[in-house]
Amino acid sequence: MRVVGLMSGTSGDGVDAALVAIRRGKGGLRVTMEAFYPLPYPRSLQQRILAASVSGTVAELCHLNALLGEWFANAALGVIRKAKLHPKDVDLIGSHGQTVHHLPHGTKDAGVDAIRSTLQIAEPAIIAERTGITTVADFRPRDMAAGGQGAPLTPGVHALLFRHPRRARLIVNLGGISNVTYLPRGKGFGGLVAFDTGPANMVLDGLMFRFTEGRVSMDRDGRLAARGRVDARLLAKLLAHPYLSQKPPKSTGRELFGAAMIDDLLATQQARQLSIEDLLATCSRWTAEAVGTARRWIRGEIDDVIVGGGGVKNRAIMGHLAEVFHPVPVTTFDSLGWDSKAFEAVAFAVLAYQTVTEQWGNVPSVTGAAHPALLGCIVPNGPGWSQRLLARHRT
Repeated sequence: MRVVGLMSGTSGDGVDAALVAIRRGKGGLRVTMEAFYPLPYPRSLQQRILAASVSGTVAELCHLNALLGEWFANAALGVIRKAKLHPKDVDLIGSHGQTVHHLPHGTKDAGVDAIRSTLQIAEPAIIAERTGITTVADFRPRDMAAGGQGAPLTPGVHALLFRHPRRARLIVNLGGISNVTYLPRGKGFGGLVAFDTGPANMVLDGLMFRFTEGRVSMDRDGRLAARGRVDARLLAKLLAHPYLSQKPPKSTGRELFGAAMIDDLLATQQARQLSIEDLLATCSRWTAEAVGTARRWIRGEIDDVIVGGGGVKNRAIMGHLAEVFHPVPVTTFDSLGWDSKAFEAVAFAVLAYQTVTEQWGNVPSVTGAAHPALLGCIVPNGPGWSQRLLARHRT
């Protein structure tokens, strides 16, 4: 089955599209990436998305939902063209959408207990209409309805594709937020531990954008951070953030590590007279140390640390991770034959495949859900979609 996965992370910098071929055999899933196509947002659109996630009106969110549906559809068509295929050659699309808010902790409201909510936009009906391909989207709400946090969802895919019979692996994703998946030696999902560890690119990108008054959106390759010195006092304050000591299951996002955090860091920088290089170096170290805290909830050895996501290009973070985990080797998804930036898009292609083939998508021990669940809502491309899809899958 050929499936396109679409992903845009909490940094809100664009849509990643991955086209994969999925086969199910006696040994499990075989997934091969055939093409990858990143479609960056214009900076003005990125800022509208980030602003909407904090204080967007209903009208703005309604409009952005449709607008991003067009962008996600264009990304899907772009990766299909890159693979030199036609949309009719593709069976399915799995779209994560663009997260604009995530409230994973149950709150009581209007006499209803434990209300959990999350909102990803990029209208899947538009994606299905523009591409002519059945689209699965809105993966997180079903897990939350079952009492989970709706995140992280990629650990199940990590287990399917990365688990090793003789090596225990810590899989690290450095997106806007960092998350980890611990895969003990062996097969299956037994012993899997996974959760969000805290900030990654989100804080660093936010600092650069605010410090340069919008002229620069990132510290490319971590060059500035690599020239700075870690401020021990500020680092100690950051490591005392209550999220880091919170016991899993746990997930987080811009609500904790967004604009208010940037305000606080820039105020500290001014009060302490820190250079931007020192501030970025300190926050890069914070990211690595936060990932390192994962070890307190892991029972067992770690043989390899394998890192993916856009943060693998940040030399400062990668250098700090090597120090934090020494002597355990730290490498990247690329060393296993996967494009580090593409993998989360690949994961949502696999999750869409799991849904239409009636396989559980969540890992309850990770999200806190009461039971495994089929994830997502399906927007068919027309009558008879399921018979055609499954007939092709069986062949």
